[in-house]
Amino acid sequence: MDRAGSNAIGMGRGLFLGLASALFLFAAMPGYVEWWPLLFVALAPLLVTALYLPPRQAAWIGFASGCIYYILTLHWIVVVLGRYGGLPAPVSIGAMLLLAAYMGAYTALFCLLLSFLAGRWWHRERSIAALVWTAPLLWVGLEYLRGALCTGFPWLDLGYGLYQKPVLIQAADLGGHHLISFALVLANGFVVGIVDRQRAAVRWNLRGERRVLLLAGCLLIFIFGYSFLRFQVLSPLYHHGLQAGVAAVQGNISQDEKWSPARKKETVAIYEKLSVKALADHTTELLVWPETALPFYPQQDPLAKRIQELARRENLYLLTGAPTYRYSAGSDTKSIQYFNSALLFGPDGQVVDGYAKQHLVPFGEYVPLKKQLFFLAPLVENSGDFSPGKSSRPLVLGEQLKLGVLICFESIFPDIARAEVKAGANLLVNLTNDAWYGRTSAPRQSLAMAVFRAVENKRSLVRAANTGISALVEPSGRIIAGSEIFTPAVLRAQVPILQLPTLFGRGGYMFGAACLALIPGLLFWRKRYP
Repeated sequence: MDRAGSNAIGMGRGLFLGLASALFLFAAMPGYVEWWPLLFVALAPLLVTALYLPPRQAAWIGFASGCIYYILTLHWIVVVLGRYGGLPAPVSIGAMLLLAAYMGAYTALFCLLLSFLAGRWWHRERSIAALVWTAPLLWVGLEYLRGALCTGFPWLDLGYGLYQKPVLIQAADLGGHHLISFALVLANGFVVGIVDRQRAAVRWNLRGERRVLLLAGCLLIFIFGYSFLRFQVLSPLYHHGLQAGVAAVQGNISQDEKWSPARKKETVAIYEKLSVKALADHTTELLVWPETALPFYPQQDPLAKRIQELARRENLYLLTGAPTYRYSAGSDTKSIQYFNSALLFGPDGQVVDGYAKQHLVPFGEYVPLKKQLFFLAPLVENSGDFSPGKSSRPLVLGEQLKLGVLICFESIFPDIARAEVKAGANLLVNLTNDAWYGRTSAPRQSLAMAVFRAVENKRSLVRAANTGISALVEPSGRIIAGSEIFTPAVLRAQVPILQLPTLFGRGGYMFGAACLALIPGLLFWRKRYP
């Protein structure tokens, strides 16, 4: 075998290229800079590293690059654990570094497999076609794995970087956000392939290379061309279809004071005052307050009567987050289960329906392996140790509106929104409390992921956040209205109510799983045909 290709790049240059990819990705993704055009080239330096370095060296470069990127992206973990979780700074920083290392391990595995399957470390003129097509399949397959393994943490997958460009992301209703990730990695590989074919030394199979690159270009044109046309087609539907008057209220209640018993009345008064402002034009059918906007148990607190009176006086539906409890009979004694819930108050002032959060935040709403990890108990002292809900049934408003509720963390999991839409939801509502994140990039990152739930299912989305970012989002992903963080806000609009089925909902949601399932086949093929 000709291993001369391994001399084309050394570890020093590889580290430089890995760092470049990490910084480019950080600058492109939601948070601070958000220069989205970089997404089409940000991975190219890392792909070059995997192309020329042997698998083990490529893996180390990938791990270093991934760690740097995720340290920059997930730095808000320190704020959550330290300021609000009550953990010492060394423990908070250590936890963030461990999480970044875990996330970086996927980048390492990506580079390892890409080098093994498509690298030139064993042949200096191996076809670039293998890299162009293998890279997106590996990347998306590992994205999917990360979102499913150990309860899943699909935080800020690559495709989410285009959330501000609805004209480019409509293909998410075919294969979800994973299809957009696939297109972006394919675009990066396409760039590497085009540049690689310009080398004077290239003589091998030029015609075949051009065909492969042309095929990649055609797929990119299809994905983004479909998105452009789909975006144009949706707009007329909004004007001729059903619309609903909705309003989202952002109370901006400090997390430090949110659960103080002495502040309960003041918190309710703030939401009442903002709600009166939101309802001034009397066109609102649904009023939405954030996650745990009621910092008490409505089942037993007299303050719940004020919310009932507001809904009755304004003759509307009010959806608000609140903790709830339920007695469950055990074998010997009765036990109490606590839920992070959304309660729907009807025009008569009564609670007509409710939803309990299904996917709880590990170490935020419950502690896995509690006996072994007893030292992490302070993380849930302020928010409670919750039980997960079981139902994806939408909340029904009158004869036409059916709400699919996503509480906080649930908006990053496509399957939850898809299941609710499948059950009949025609409007998605995301209640969240992002005060935990402080003034970091996390609220914008969380918004970016929520936007894709609207696009994948072609449903409008109402997002009410305690301290921001609240937003009203069209089924195309276009943000009609958005708030600033850490300021009281009221958002109201007429949002389209679509009932369009999508390929994503019918089976396209399995695109990421299909990419993961193909990886063992690639390894078998590589073993038989080196």
